[in-house]
Amino acid sequence: MGEPKLRFKADDGSEFPDWEDKTLGELFHISAGGDIDKNNCAAKQSKDYPYPVYANALVNNGTYGYANYYKIDGDTFTVTGRGDVGHAVARHCMYVPIVRLLVCQPNMDDDVDFFAEQINYTRVFIESTGVPQLTAPQLSKIKVKRPSLPEQRKIADFLSAVDAVIAAQQAEVDAWEQRKKGVMQKLFSQEVRFKADDGSEFPDWTKTRLNKLCEYGTNRGTGRNYIGTENLLKDFGGVAVKNGENEGTGSLHEPGDTLMSNIRPYLKKVWTADCEGACSTDVLVFHPTNVVPDFLHYVIASDAFVAYVMSAAKGSKMPRGDKAHIMQMPVFVPDKDEQRKISDCLASMDEVIQKSKGELAKWQELKKGLLQQMFV
Repeated sequence: MGEPKLRFKADDGSEFPDWEDKTLGELFHISAGGDIDKNNCAAKQSKDYPYPVYANALVNNGTYGYANYYKIDGDTFTVTGRGDVGHAVARHCMYVPIVRLLVCQPNMDDDVDFFAEQINYTRVFIESTGVPQLTAPQLSKIKVKRPSLPEQRKIADFLSAVDAVIAAQQAEVDAWEQRKKGVMQKLFSQEVRFKADDGSEFPDWTKTRLNKLCEYGTNRGTGRNYIGTENLLKDFGGVAVKNGENEGTGSLHEPGDTLMSNIRPYLKKVWTADCEGACSTDVLVFHPTNVVPDFLHYVIASDAFVAYVMSAAKGSKMPRGDKAHIMQMPVFVPDKDEQRKISDCLASMDEVIQKSKGELAKWQELKKGLLQQMFV
């Protein structure tokens, strides 16, 4: 094993000792623990397993997995499971099935926070003919580098400080997203109204249906900038990647069209196109006909719209929206000038949110780079 490229020094300026080669089995007593129940988000307690549990789930991609650790009461826990990606932490446990815990109790006087960070960074090979599932013996064989306890603590404290900045930036993103939801609620309920540039009142909003504002894009063909359901980000996050060289056959879209994944609409995958291209036929293309395109985007990228779609969705495991039902959604619509003012207001908030997300991504990338320099 190599040596870390980024090292701390002792308080007196001297070098810390070289890192030792160890296996997790030498550092921890590893045994199977209790279950996490995805329905109640809590660990099942027993006489043989008295610990409270918070843990991250094993992330599998078919061949490799990542053993993620979390410190609890002086111990470290990892879990084995079947989810492609999952977190068994209370706020995320809805994404994972019931999983088994591997309880890792330190054999030495080590800093568990350090090893939590180190093993989060470690790639684990899983030999399995079926669903990959990490076992205690497999976990015990994982090789790591063990620094001295004082250096462990310096590394853990440093990374905790970076995590604190990341958490604060994430909180800022969350706060702005909540503010935007509140503003949308007030605007679309007409609790707050804009006025015309001359100070006059805009006309009353009119009640109509979605099919009077837009139509489905029905043109089919092959185009670049191909967008599949996997390219759309959940929670109205837009699009993950656009590739002008990536061609595909499906529904054609043009700038100003709003795209929404019709598979599992509750994931809220919505994006308004800024270019021509093609998309999967599992993506609905809403082409504006009698509405400001950006205003249509905010109608569709709303919790109210998703709730309406889900009210008639078909299928239990992979629900799909009913296309005829969607176009019958009742909508209150303002004058086009007021539509533009509403769209501009919300777009300004989106710019702030995207800037905050960009800062968050920079800090996350910085930590990733630090881990690459610190761990081997």
